[in-house]
Amino acid sequence: MRFVLAVKPFAGRRTAVARSYLDALIAAGLVALFVTTFVVRTFYIPSVSMVPTLQVRDVLLVDELAYRVGSPAQGDIAIFRPPLETSEDYIKRVIGLPGDRIAITNGTVFRNGAALREPYENQPPKYDLSIHGYRIYVNGVALDPHQADIPARSLWPAPNRIPNGYYFVLGDNRNYSDDSHVWGFVQRKRFVGRAFLTLWPLARLHALAT
Repeated sequence: MRFVLAVKPFAGRRTAVARSYLDALIAAGLVALFVTTFVVRTFYIPSVSMVPTLQVRDVLLVDELAYRVGSPAQGDIAIFRPPLETSEDYIKRVIGLPGDRIAITNGTVFRNGAALREPYENQPPKYDLSIHGYRIYVNGVALDPHQADIPARSLWPAPNRIPNGYYFVLGDNRNYSDDSHVWGFVQRKRFVGRAFLTLWPLARLHALAT
């Protein structure tokens, strides 16, 4: 009888330990499900528009929570829905924020009058760009507001500054990228997430710095 009484508490403790491990596994599984469903997603690179930072067929991890709790920052590699008739998300680098002045002259990008240092750029853009008169001009020709997202004047803080609630984005491979120099600004609500890690191939595993 003494032997039986000694075993029962031990068996109870073993069951409690097993149950605690099971609870931990269930909790971890629920956290992983939440993270993969609502916080982190993968993104496949289909084009050369972000070379050399991102190569065709790279697989990235994207933080979908970043722009739910904060706003895009200058230098972010952002995923967004472009102002085009497409169901695909795009990936570009955020260059200008609401209220910024952006210009491209002789292959150099200027933000608020200062030349950007862009070690990630594949090659200097072969076009000039300016924002003035409530329009984006590329090589002296204004983007057509019927084909590009150029918001109403009421949203512009000044004729030469990025409208409120809008962003200016460019691909790192400047001369092989459809971006803000083609289809205009990106509205804040169109941003999906911020890419933060190249996951695949393993030889290119690295964090993406702004």
